[in-house]
Amino acid sequence: MKLHDYVFDKKYEKSVAYFSMEFAIHQALKIYSGGLGFLAGSHMRSAYELKQNIVGIGILWSYGYYDQARSEDRSLKVEFIRKYYSFLEDLGILARVNVHGKEVHVKAFYLKPATFHSAPLILLSTDIQENDFLSRTITQKLYDANEETRISQEIVLGIGGVRVLEALKHKVDIYHLNEGHALPLVYELYAKSSSIEKVKEAVRFTTHTPEDAGNEQHELELLHKFGFFSTLALETIQKLSGCNTKKFNLTLGALCAVKRTNAVSKMHGEVANRMWAPYTQASEIISITNAQSKTFWMDKPLLHALEKRSNKGLVERKKHLKRQLFNIVADQTGKMFDEDVLTLVWARRFAEYKRPDLIKKDFERFLKMLENSEYPVQIIWAGKPYPFDFHAVNMFNELIHISHKVKNMAVLIGYELDLSRALKCGADVWLNTPRVSREASGTSGMSGAMNAALHLSTNDGWHREFAKDGVNSFTIKEQDKSYPKEELDAIDNQSMMELLENKVIPTYYKHPNKWIQMMKHSMQDAIDGFDSIRMADEYYEKMYKN
Repeated sequence: MKLHDYVFDKKYEKSVAYFSMEFAIHQALKIYSGGLGFLAGSHMRSAYELKQNIVGIGILWSYGYYDQARSEDRSLKVEFIRKYYSFLEDLGILARVNVHGKEVHVKAFYLKPATFHSAPLILLSTDIQENDFLSRTITQKLYDANEETRISQEIVLGIGGVRVLEALKHKVDIYHLNEGHALPLVYELYAKSSSIEKVKEAVRFTTHTPEDAGNEQHELELLHKFGFFSTLALETIQKLSGCNTKKFNLTLGALCAVKRTNAVSKMHGEVANRMWAPYTQASEIISITNAQSKTFWMDKPLLHALEKRSNKGLVERKKHLKRQLFNIVADQTGKMFDEDVLTLVWARRFAEYKRPDLIKKDFERFLKMLENSEYPVQIIWAGKPYPFDFHAVNMFNELIHISHKVKNMAVLIGYELDLSRALKCGADVWLNTPRVSREASGTSGMSGAMNAALHLSTNDGWHREFAKDGVNSFTIKEQDKSYPKEELDAIDNQSMMELLENKVIPTYYKHPNKWIQMMKHSMQDAIDGFDSIRMADEYYEKMYKN
């Protein structure tokens, strides 16, 4: 079957299968949770624009990640609602994989490129009548909390994906692992060729995080029992991966089985090379900095005002976008925000190291800033904590509780593509507060910057490559990372508040012309360096060529 409905650019004719656990292609297709999916979605959109020979391989999550709702006290309520998609085509293929000694059927669904202007996607499902109840649950919930289900999901993605492509007779030159979730495909390919050199020539790997939680580990024997390693013996796996411990790290397994790996920012490349340097079998790690699709994310009238060098058009359009965002705020919270007031936004996945609540660590100072009648400030939070990360859920709910008593503070639910775009278009300042060296890239601020939201960030991830402090963004002073965590958080909070009080707020209210110039620099620099057209081209040039 021909999967593409476009003629390939000769520069990009090599056939690539891009395996990812999540893709954020469109609001209507809820098969993503956060940054990994947003990145994969932008990659597929730019692959379509460039006419690249790429097909995305993912999973059709029956219940998505989860739906955010509110309980009676307005705290976060997690809901799992079955999804149906009439725009997906059943490919009529029923592949089979072995999961824990049981044959599981895998059905393939097809997203045509023209539907959402992306490279084609093949989405896999076990939630079909041919399977028993347990097998059907494998592809129901993205990042299922049950360890055995997670392992089963990875087998379906990796091995099931390879077998579906074979059934389609779709020739693949390069298999690209977007994170380690699809690692079983490596062992499926090795089982067919018995040559690790051939496997390495065919497989590339993108690692996304230095966080332990992002470098998944499981008991080696448990993985083997479930069929994670295809038909290979444990001794073979230990030889291929250099794993002589009871725990098997998926990131290390990928590093030892591919020709080339990339980190997702220059700084992440330095961190990743230090992390994995002791493992001599690991592949080289280069850097390809993440990016986001200008075509998808950037407001067209804002872009037009920038191109026409119309300060008036830029300011008027930004106010209009703020009003649109504030309609959502009013609808969800009953609060009326003002488009003339400086608006801060913190919105992304809620995780402890990202420090969503850093700005309120000195609570009295935080309130004093919000209650300043001469130079008022509004702040909005949004994002999805992992539904079973109770610490993150508690942080989210604490912010909701505080917001009941603070009129110019709002916490929104439903953080998916549409709300994300509204927040990025409506923000004056996009807050990014991870502990330095812990955020591999942090792509949310890129699409914010394209929409004239000035990036206020610790000096981590992509910000290091983008930031010109006081010109296109604001940078929180970098501290000695050897401080204890609590002390470092307190120092970063103090630096952040000083930056807001002494630079950000005065510039917005007292020097509006300078603010407008910063908006323009932010937009142009984000377009020039962080549009995923650049990134998609770099993958062909730096990763897919032999």
